[in-house]
Order: sequence, then C-alpha cells, then structure tokens
Amino acid sequence: MTQDDMPRTVRTLLRALDRASLATLLPDEPAGWPYVSLVLVAVDHDLSPILLLSDMAEHTRAIKADGRVSLLFDGTGGLDQPLTGPRATVLGRAERTPDERLKARFLARHPDAALYAGFRDFNFYRVTVERAHLVGGFGKIRWIDAAELAPPFAPGLAEAEAGIVDHMNADHSDAIQLYAGKLIGRAGDGWKMTGIDPEGIDLRRAGDVARLAFDAPLQSAGEARKSLVGLVGKARAMP
Repeated sequence: MTQDDMPRTVRTLLRALDRASLATLLPDEPAGWPYVSLVLVAVDHDLSPILLLSDMAEHTRAIKADGRVSLLFDGTGGLDQPLTGPRATVLGRAERTPDERLKARFLARHPDAALYAGFRDFNFYRVTVERAHLVGGFGKIRWIDAAELAPPFAPGLAEAEAGIVDHMNADHSDAIQLYAGKLIGRAGDGWKMTGIDPEGIDLRRAGDVARLAFDAPLQSAGEARKSLVGLVGKARAMP
C-alpha cells in the first residue's frame, strides 16, 4: 500500500462495513470521560457516515452536548493476526438530519431498521468528516484530511440511486448473484443490491454485506448501466 493508495483504502473500508464503534464525550462528567458504543452505519456518496440513533441512548445525549465524534471502522475480522489488517478512525461532527435521501440510503443498507426508524425517539444523524487516521498494518499509518478523502463525484448518481437499486433487485437478481458469487466469491443465494456510488456497489444477504468496486469510477449517473452490464460480462467469462 503506497501513500497514494491510503485515501482509497479508507473509502473502501468505510463502505465495506455496516457497523462501527462510536466514541463520544459524556456530558456532565468533570473528567470528560469518553464513551464507546456499537452503531450501525451507512456511508453517503460524499463519505459522510449516516447513523440512526435513539434519543434514549447515552451516545445521543453526548452528541447533543458536543457533536464531536470518532468512528472506528475495523476491517481486521477473520484475520489470524488482526494487527496486520486495516482499520480507520474517522473524526467528525454529528448533526441530526431530515434528509430523506440519507434516510433511504441507510434503510437500504439496514432493512431491518425500518421496524423502528419511524419511532418518535429515533432520529438520523450525518457525520461531517474532518479527517481520518488509517492503520493499514504494521508501518502503514497516516492521518488523511477530508479534502484528500473526498471520493469521485458522478453528477446525478445520488438522485438516481434508489431507482437503479430497485431496478436491479426487481429485474436483474441473476446479475446480482453473479456479482456476489463470481466476482466477490461470496456463497449463497438471495443477495440484494443496497447501494451504488461512483466507486462501486454494496450488496447484502441477511447479516452479510459485501462490496464490489468498479474497474474505474463512474463519471455520471448515465455510466451506471454500462458498468453494471460490464460486470455481468466479466463474471460470466470467469471459469
């Protein structure tokens, strides 16, 4: 991993995981005690983490008092030597958001959350990323600021995303199974697409999530179909 690869590594790590450890500062604590909790997370096109939090949770009480948070995305699961694997700590500021598109993106990533997302004491939060600290393994350590983390932008894709995802799941489920089985090596039927961004697509099957990167970032929403068809051809050409 070179220095130039590190921002992309952080983006891939954040998009590949559906949960993170959230660190906040407990209010009314003279010593400023940090508090860490497990949260479900989705990541927007601009790399902003999206959270669904209960007003009754300690971390929500802390955010209301001080919006500064850290999120640890741990990509070391399943490794014989976890310290050789990647993990990224993202620093940012969390704010409650009424954005319906962000809500839809989160619920596509976590469909079971729809059971309680409408409760009065649950609200969505967006984290504006300020910088990240990547540990990509021994000696592969670096702080990366928000400007360098910024992903490619594809005009119109965020607005078209829900339609693309619905179309793929309804009419091209066979293609999604090819993506998961052939291109990612993930077994089992029933994979669904949950999101598409300029750098790839997100898939889910029950409690498992997977990430498939495009060969090249999309430059516009109009390129999505060509890339998705190309991935099918690539999968079918594999033995």
